[in-house]
Amino acid sequence: MEFDVVIVGAGPAGLSAACRLMQQANQAGRSLNVCVLEKGAEVGAHILSGALLDIRALAELFPDWQARGAPVDTAVTDERFYMLSSAQGGIELPQACLPKPMHNTNAYIISLGNVCRWLASQAEQLGVTIFPGFAAQAPLYNEQG
Repeated sequence: MEFDVVIVGAGPAGLSAACRLMQQANQAGRSLNVCVLEKGAEVGAHILSGALLDIRALAELFPDWQARGAPVDTAVTDERFYMLSSAQGGIELPQACLPKPMHNTNAYIISLGNVCRWLASQAEQLGVTIFPGFAAQAPLYNEQG
């Protein structure tokens, strides 16, 4: 099998890169063979965390992410920041004291594993080949490098 691009890791970065490459190739009317290798038995198998997702990047990649059924449902509606001062509790800091990157405006609470599985399905619809259960060991080069 030969591919134009091989991406190692079906995490959010690898899958987003694969999707964007295929989107750009399709817009340019070019043929591109993109492959994603994932060492886990399935996409998302090694992505166990919950996360806060700022949807700006997702909206750039898929402006219609809601219509596509992205598993991004729980918007952040309230947030509080505590400085832990002891094992018994902490001190709540006023929002005005926090720098802008600490505010979660436009953020959603997600399962990163579910988002990766959704991204994988979007990538496959765009023509990306995904091989779960394959760990990359070393790159192989032909005589032309």
